[in-house]
Amino acid sequence: MTVVLFAAGAALWPEYEAPLRRALAEAGLAVDLVCAAAPEAVDYIIYAPGSPVQDFTPYTRCKAVLNLWAGVERIVGNATLVQPLCRMVDPGLTEGMVEYVVGHVLRHHLGMDRYILGAKGWEQIVPPLARERRVAVLGLGALGLACARALAALNFAVEGWSRSAKPGLGIAAAHGDAGLEAVLRRAEIVVTLLPKTAETENLLDARRLGWLPEGAVIINPGRGALIDDDALLAALEAGRLGHATLDVFRVEPLPEDHPFRAHPRVTVTPHIAADTRASSAARVVVENIRRGEAGLPLLHVVDRARGY
Repeated sequence: MTVVLFAAGAALWPEYEAPLRRALAEAGLAVDLVCAAAPEAVDYIIYAPGSPVQDFTPYTRCKAVLNLWAGVERIVGNATLVQPLCRMVDPGLTEGMVEYVVGHVLRHHLGMDRYILGAKGWEQIVPPLARERRVAVLGLGALGLACARALAALNFAVEGWSRSAKPGLGIAAAHGDAGLEAVLRRAEIVVTLLPKTAETENLLDARRLGWLPEGAVIINPGRGALIDDDALLAALEAGRLGHATLDVFRVEPLPEDHPFRAHPRVTVTPHIAADTRASSAARVVVENIRRGEAGLPLLHVVDRARGY
């Protein structure tokens, strides 16, 4: 009997048990889904950051570790993890991210805060059309590309950027250091959707923030470490940037006394842009179990060298 260990934490078990069992039944897989098992008997581990499983050495039979989160930075560097690691690429998670990004891009594009926050008088400030608004999406993985295409479908002038070339995406895209400078110098709204790696940490530092046009807006639902916090606050204080909408932070929950909390040009949302939904995530996990049992290549395997 194939043994699948749910090691994503006791708090998530009530949420995931029924969807996982349902997905396993739909896939015709007869497995033993458990919360505890002898390590040498486990074939697959369903994982989330904060799991009690931190030493993978005893799991000698394990064929794959299946992460419930899109981010893997808290596990990818674990030296005991020699099994294949698969990150979560969930259609439901992607939909949620697209909705968050499109909603906040439209909010800033249309200048809705002016009215939502109770502007007085009758100041009729007409925004440009979407095709006249340049939006940069940094990161063209599954989430970034989906957001870029959704914004392009609304006629925004979208430019994407990735660390390496990604041709044939159907949107304008640049790569490398020179490409990043060119994209940022044109961007009125910037969306950051890169993974956290050694190469992307503090990607938006004081120098690169200085490339942005005056009044530009940043939306970060990717990773808190992508932006230098002090440099961002300095740019906002100086009036160089118009606003920052932030969903992710270096420390979460964001401390109550953090300067972002009270800053008039910062919107803080509590890491809600794209959550993993048990019903759709369970099907992603089970599909990899099915593929593993059938001897097929696993989906969404993490490249350890790149960190995602």
